[in-house]
Amino acid sequence: MEPITHFLTGACMGRAGLNRKTALATATLTLAAEAPDLDVLGSFKGPAFGFAHHRGFTHSFLGIALVSAVVVGLMYLIWRMRGRKIKDPNLPPRWGLLFGYAYLAGLTHILLDFTNNYGVRPFWPFSEKWYSWDIVFIIEPVMLIFLAGGLLLTGLFSLINQEISGRRKGPQGRVAATLAMLGVVALWGVRDYEHRRAVNALEARLYKDADPIRASAYPYMWNPFQWYGVVETSNFFAQTSVDSSAGDVDPDGRMRIRYKPEETAVTLSAKKSYLGRVYLDWAKYPVTETEELENPQPGYLVRFRDLRYDYPGRMGRSPLGAGVELDRNLNVVAERFGMRRRVLSGRGASPGGTR
Repeated sequence: MEPITHFLTGACMGRAGLNRKTALATATLTLAAEAPDLDVLGSFKGPAFGFAHHRGFTHSFLGIALVSAVVVGLMYLIWRMRGRKIKDPNLPPRWGLLFGYAYLAGLTHILLDFTNNYGVRPFWPFSEKWYSWDIVFIIEPVMLIFLAGGLLLTGLFSLINQEISGRRKGPQGRVAATLAMLGVVALWGVRDYEHRRAVNALEARLYKDADPIRASAYPYMWNPFQWYGVVETSNFFAQTSVDSSAGDVDPDGRMRIRYKPEETAVTLSAKKSYLGRVYLDWAKYPVTETEELENPQPGYLVRFRDLRYDYPGRMGRSPLGAGVELDRNLNVVAERFGMRRRVLSGRGASPGGTR
């Protein structure tokens, strides 16, 4: 999920009652809920390295223990720099409990990222397998409304209570924050039910008289009944839309058939490269396109695309697409990911571009 949802989830967890047990709870939970995304710093070592390590160690059950320790260490440093000042002298920081809270917030980060179609690798380094639930869009407005609303109601009820009683009564907003998080769980329930209906509808029909080998449904931002479907058969992929409320596949008659590309020495070399291996390990419905290059030097560009993100009607560059450039001898000379391009220094790499 995008960062705001993670931050709001941590804040709601604190306001839902965890801030009654120790000082600094809400701040710790809020930071720890987003901290696993520090792995984006890996992109400074190049697009392929950054992509390979995104949602890796810091998004695993083992890795968030280290991330939690870093967050609690930062909170301890801030607490010391502020002269050990806290709002309630009767509620001192309990550092062991704060570490547990930070770990819990890290688990919510993994869970939230699991709900969209990018996926997570929670068992790293013991397993590199990707898992995804595919039920919510990476930006889910309804979740944002629930979580932000819970925090806003928290502040409103706190002000009303202070006006009526004339005094502050410790941490406020438990009910509003709890209801917000229950609303998120209810949303997941609705999305999961409709997702299952969409996948069942995709699996229940033939595509150009071919049986589906596998089928997936991916969400749109607002409508829980509209899904983007991808179906694989032995010779091609079918891309279509699904109305889960009616169990109707391709209601608009805009199904797209994409035949599987022929495997060549060029594509095989690109797939054996570091970026190619990383991309294929992550992608669920990968396809390749090969282009001959003349500038800056003769060779080939093999583009990688995952059909999970090739939504109908999308214009321009495919999101999360990658590319491998090879010379005429099939040595890898450059890597592309998104808008970034990195020229490799080892020009004498072996075919397949391993480094």
